[in-house]
Amino acid sequence: MTSTAARPGTHREVSRDGHTTVRYTATGPAGGRTFVLVHGWACDRRDFDAVTAALPADTRVLAVDLAEHGESRSTRDLWTVEEFARDVTAVIEAESVGSVIVVGHSLGGAVAVEVGRLLPDVVTHVVALDSLVYLSLFPAQPPEQVREMRRVFRDDFAGAVRGLVEGGSPRGFDRELQDRYYEKMVAVRQPAGTRAIEGLVDWDMDAALAEVTQPVTVFAVGALVAPEALERYGDRLDIRLVDLGSHHFPVEDSLGTAQLLADVAAD
Repeated sequence: MTSTAARPGTHREVSRDGHTTVRYTATGPAGGRTFVLVHGWACDRRDFDAVTAALPADTRVLAVDLAEHGESRSTRDLWTVEEFARDVTAVIEAESVGSVIVVGHSLGGAVAVEVGRLLPDVVTHVVALDSLVYLSLFPAQPPEQVREMRRVFRDDFAGAVRGLVEGGSPRGFDRELQDRYYEKMVAVRQPAGTRAIEGLVDWDMDAALAEVTQPVTVFAVGALVAPEALERYGDRLDIRLVDLGSHHFPVEDSLGTAQLLADVAAD
């Protein structure tokens, strides 16, 4: 692996259908093995800066801000996981990349699966970072549970965000760091923030996985994964348990995360 000193990148943007401007950072040589990095809900592409710096120098990295996250902006009305995936495919197509590994954290893991479904001849591997294995979020939920999730986020958004942060923290995890995550996430742009969570709860992961032909590797925080999730998806997903921190481990252990990605690329 390399030093975590910042690597120079080029900030770029691509427009979609007159309603969305997707901003992203391109780092590394064109033509190198390419990773597309997709952040989680209420986060942004800067979460991957240190991971990018730790990857081998000959690696190409495209770190994307999803619509209404980070520096990307949108006036669209549709906030589904599939629509977020079209943000990412617009970047891949603008860069004329012939082969990519798509990596997504949390919500970004679901987006990465959909990118694999949209670009089966371009995406060679899907990697989910602490994603896809939370049974209360990712498989299609019963209507009553969907209604309750919507109600919680609409009636007490701040409390719901706090619950997400605490639920993604192993026992005894640094409270100050939890507070930093909370402060960042609760400030997500609205109404896209709430609509994006609703889109995730509505997403039918099982249907998507049935159509994705690429290997899907999940690096999940061992202390947070329910045995039921391993039983349900162990034959479809390559689930590898890690101990690199909380749900936000790509931020907390960039070197360890970069090594996981390099290992996938070497498989």
